[in-house]
Amino acid sequence: MPFVSSTRSLGRAGLFSLSVFAASKPTRDFFAELVREIYKIGARSLPIIAVGGAFVGLSLTLLGYRALETYGAANQVSVLIGLGLYRELAPVLTALLFIGRAGSSIAAELALMRATDQIQALGLMAIDPVAKAVAPRFWAAVVCVPLLTAFFVSLALTASWFEAVQVLGVDNGTFWQTMRDVVDFRDDFLVAFLKSAIFGGTAALVAAYVGFHAEPTIEGTSVATTRAVVNASLLVLMFNFVLSALLFR
Repeated sequence: MPFVSSTRSLGRAGLFSLSVFAASKPTRDFFAELVREIYKIGARSLPIIAVGGAFVGLSLTLLGYRALETYGAANQVSVLIGLGLYRELAPVLTALLFIGRAGSSIAAELALMRATDQIQALGLMAIDPVAKAVAPRFWAAVVCVPLLTAFFVSLALTASWFEAVQVLGVDNGTFWQTMRDVVDFRDDFLVAFLKSAIFGGTAALVAAYVGFHAEPTIEGTSVATTRAVVNASLLVLMFNFVLSALLFR
């Protein structure tokens, strides 16, 4: 039955998540693997985050300027940019780009480890495969996604400033002053990075769970990668709505 199957999968996912936390022990090998994963899934994601952030800033500025110009409030475009980026767009879009770039990689790597019996080999050598292959990837995502969000915001704001001030003629002082008056450090800045950490952990857990339990075939690897991207993206969008409803009142 679909309901029973879904309930069983949800329970397995919950137990898998608990096993990831239980296996996260601060050892030298763990930190060495964590640093490698931060480079693989974090540093190598910078180019796509930079391009995405710049074009989101340009597009949002152009859209906001045209909409506000109708009401004679074009100089307030930075209010829309600041609130839109910190509250919604930056955490969500960074997480979605991260899922496409790194989440798919996590799922594919673990699925290939399953297909080539590497996970079983770790168990035979009395090495916890969750601690070795999953926990460092999870914590690397929790660390990297907030940092990538900060990078996304910096590129988006720079592109927005260029579009608004240098191209559309908005006053430079007004652009930054209105944004500073509206964007709050705790309610906007810190909440954005809290959401980013949650999204990063969610994306890594979903990708790792799907890859870790993939069918040990080439087709299973392909299915796991696709399922990881789709499921993680949907969960990020759902969690974003819930967190926004709870945090922004």
